[in-house]
Amino acid sequence: MKTAVTHRPDAYINTSPHTELAVPAHSLPQRSPLELLILARRGISDAVDEPHDGLRYATAHLAALRAAAAVLAARARPAPRRRSRPQNVWELLATVAPELREWADYFSHTALKRAAAQAGVAHVVTDREANDLVRDADRFAVVVAEVLGLRKA
Repeated sequence: MKTAVTHRPDAYINTSPHTELAVPAHSLPQRSPLELLILARRGISDAVDEPHDGLRYATAHLAALRAAAAVLAARARPAPRRRSRPQNVWELLATVAPELREWADYFSHTALKRAAAQAGVAHVVTDREANDLVRDADRFAVVVAEVLGLRKA
């Protein structure tokens, strides 16, 4: 009799109550800055086509996160350091690309609203706010491409 073996992605995750959630780096997908920027551009395109304000806002914000990740992939280098509070993408972006600090601050301030919109909270964003964020994510992706010396993805 054959025994079915299922691949369990959570097999690598240590969920003991006394340890932090850890996923080995080798099990995470590795993307180049260009690939991340292409994913950001696709996300912006998806956001443009999204009819619901909240989802359009959340999709645009996710696209901006991917563009920021492209910068981090190109510039950030892991460094040993003492335990401290984790930094979010926007804090890291401002550190590794000071010229993008204003963008990082802007998108950091939109993150809570994005989380509420993504969670399905009704009327958390207006049509105009969603459209503005799509436009701003698009501009940000263009700036990121320029900063990284990449053609518009």
